Amino acid sequence: MLRAWLIFILCSLHLFMSQLYRTTNAVLAPWLINDLHLDTEGIGLLSAGFFYGFALTQIPISMFLDKLGAKRLMIGLSFLGMGGAIMFSQAQGLEMGLAGRLLLGVGMACNMMGPLKLLTEWFPPRTFATVSGLIYAIGTLGNIVAATPLVLMVEQLGWRLSFQAIIALHLLLTLALFWVVQDRPPAKSAAAAPSESVSPFGNLGILMRSKDYWIISAGTFVRYGTHAALQTLWAGPLLMEALRFSPVQAGNILLAMNIGLIVGGPVWGAVSDRVFKTPKWVVAGGLLMLALVTLGLRALPLGAGVLVAGSIFLAFGLASASGMHVYAHIKALVPKDMAGAGMSGINFFTMLGPAVFLQGLGIVMQSLYPQASRGPEAFSTALLICVACQAAIGVLYLFTRSK
Repeated sequence: MLRAWLIFILCSLHLFMSQLYRTTNAVLAPWLINDLHLDTEGIGLLSAGFFYGFALTQIPISMFLDKLGAKRLMIGLSFLGMGGAIMFSQAQGLEMGLAGRLLLGVGMACNMMGPLKLLTEWFPPRTFATVSGLIYAIGTLGNIVAATPLVLMVEQLGWRLSFQAIIALHLLLTLALFWVVQDRPPAKSAAAAPSESVSPFGNLGILMRSKDYWIISAGTFVRYGTHAALQTLWAGPLLMEALRFSPVQAGNILLAMNIGLIVGGPVWGAVSDRVFKTPKWVVAGGLLMLALVTLGLRALPLGAGVLVAGSIFLAFGLASASGMHVYAHIKALVPKDMAGAGMSGINFFTMLGPAVFLQGLGIVMQSLYPQASRGPEAFSTALLICVACQAAIGVLYLFTRSK
């Protein structure tokens, strides 16, 4: 069991790196806009690049994760991601910055699905939602480091050198993954016989024919799309430009949202495992709660205090954390030998959502409010779009199966 918990810790730290990389632009936005000469639409596209790369890589991951194993994919993709991170840290304009973020997204693409696949092998099925909630909570520490601590580091070192320090940590964790992790316990490895019955393409076909797969996918597309659009980019300009908070105050408010995520992950997992015995009601209720909280965020006035804004962001994080359990939901609905394919298939839409909402909201704000594209009215319209999507998919999610 010691090896299982060492793997749990390393998986958590690799998810930490993924969360850190994807979230940096929220506090780096002012520096990026200035150094890379970006407008609102450009910074939205730059941030979306990570998620486009991440999402598209879920297709081959869903086909080969169960066949090749999580360890190989995580290590190989991590080195690609480090190359993208180096490119991004050297960028002088949108083109090179976008290429770096795309490659970085590809590199982080297995740092959620790989750990979840490993958890299915190393931990009992009855504890999956609880343990996956814990790993998500620990990984969310990456979002915390990408808030106030990153601001303070950037103010001392500059954003480029700060990013390169993150790459060095990533390299050490990848080497540790190589030495410590095994895809399954030795007893399971000896007993396992490779299955030839269903091809990777056949697994995808089974998923595509499932109504529940499409509803769960839509739920995670909207939940994480609206969440990550705010967390990884638009919260920074909203707080610093529209609501006039200082960078450190904005970092502290984002910290509150991440505390909500950290607390919410294991709490919702325990509720799912012990109270409802299914993730369905946790995810559906969380989506509807998220819509209400986003309405409250939209109502924040200029001059609102840090405590008020932080409380709303804390509630946003708590509500959003429920959506992480879509993976436990789809895992319960597919055969065990399709667990990796099912979770990766869902994760395609999880990561496509932020790309669409990041870029789409940027286009909407730039088009409707060209003279004040990061002003209060622009953000009010963007948040209203998020509320409508969250509420609609929350209702639709009630029609999924539970098991």
